[in-house]
Amino acid sequence: MQWETVIGLEVHVQLATKSKIFSGASTAFGAEPNSQACAVDLGLPGVLPVLNEQAVAMAVQFGLAIHAEIPEVSIFDRKNYFYPDLPKGYQTSQMYHPIVGAGEVEITLEDGSSKRIRVHHAHLEEDAGKSLHEDFHGMTGIDLNRAGTPLLEIVSEPDMRSAKEAAAYLKAIHSIVTYLGISDGNMAEGSMRCDVNVSVRPVGQAEFGTRAEIKNVNSFRFVERAIEFEVERQIELLEDGGKVVQETRLYDPERDETRSMRTKEEANDYRYFPCPDLLPVVLDQAYVDHLREALPELPDEKRARFQAELGLSAYDAGVLSATREMAEYFEEVKDVCGDAKSAANWVMGELAGALNREGLPITDSPVSARQLGELIGRVLDDTINGKAAKQVFQALWNGQGQSADEVIETKGLKQVTDSGAIEAMIDQVIAESPAQVAQYRDAEPDKRGKMIGYFVGQVMKASRGTANPQQVNALLKEKLDALC
Repeated sequence: MQWETVIGLEVHVQLATKSKIFSGASTAFGAEPNSQACAVDLGLPGVLPVLNEQAVAMAVQFGLAIHAEIPEVSIFDRKNYFYPDLPKGYQTSQMYHPIVGAGEVEITLEDGSSKRIRVHHAHLEEDAGKSLHEDFHGMTGIDLNRAGTPLLEIVSEPDMRSAKEAAAYLKAIHSIVTYLGISDGNMAEGSMRCDVNVSVRPVGQAEFGTRAEIKNVNSFRFVERAIEFEVERQIELLEDGGKVVQETRLYDPERDETRSMRTKEEANDYRYFPCPDLLPVVLDQAYVDHLREALPELPDEKRARFQAELGLSAYDAGVLSATREMAEYFEEVKDVCGDAKSAANWVMGELAGALNREGLPITDSPVSARQLGELIGRVLDDTINGKAAKQVFQALWNGQGQSADEVIETKGLKQVTDSGAIEAMIDQVIAESPAQVAQYRDAEPDKRGKMIGYFVGQVMKASRGTANPQQVNALLKEKLDALC
């Protein structure tokens, strides 16, 4: 039987506010356990929550960025359940009237095609604390620093049909929230994580199969691997005559498998009801319009501009606009050197290769955008050739100069463009290579082009790589042909 995979994602984005969603406690990462949980976060008797206006603004900005409906009224609800990292006994969330309505996100697939993924809604909620199992033998520790941290939960429709599509969607969400500056998107620190709903059904069947939810997956790679395992597990189970149980599962990256945590709860298990301590949030049109006007250029818009105005290919524009940091670095390089295509080639080639080898993000690049732009400029104005440019890049990477010009001067890499000096080197190489000259002379005219490489190599060696290759090729051909 042929099976179709159906995937929906619930992406939890930690908003980049300095304080929590309902209290003034800090949201800074890395503090000592339980040092950033105040009475409001713990739900102690007599305290009342106060909504963080910045969290509201960030949620609305996201909604505008995905062309979503922004309801005039949204309401907070209490989601009731008992768990050690939730001392209040309930989580303040939005079940029935979320702050962001239906929208859509466009994803780009590996073959260059695009697909629109519908977003059902996005709602504000507070995070719970964290249970710690590793350091407590036979016990569990509780760190409540995260309790009350503002989250935007983005719920997709079940529109994805493969692990690749799900990863592309997650990357698109990551790109949008980091461009907006509403989250740092740091998945290693828990700033962005997702729950993956996976089911399978026979090809052609309209009804969805029973889904399993994989909780708290925190990397693009793990999302793909978790889905691939879960799809295989469900198909094998169904083909053996079994049934998929609706449940919550956990992905174990070390074993590359999902395993059951608990049966899946339904909404009525949580006994949602409107939060009595928080008034409805009412947004007037002027407020929404103000936030709309403040939106930055978003990834799709930047990608389109890179193609239309800078003449970049769809692929290059997609890579260079994928993250805000990459786009800003590229644009500065382009502004300094004055050539978009050369800037794109260097950023995606030499720079990206060096960053990958060292495992560095572009924000930690040892070569600044200005330094790289100046280096490319020296190639474009024929101060140095391509081979020397790679030496200059390596020197800048290793901190051996403050500018490309300093490295070029120190290492004597300035390109020789003096025709007289190049001719003298060519004459010397020809005089010292009688056998090769004879072979060139005796060869068929259409074969001589390949044979000239020997002479070019000898001239470049004599010039220590500083002779202009184009001039060397042209002058060599002229002089050798004259001997035929």
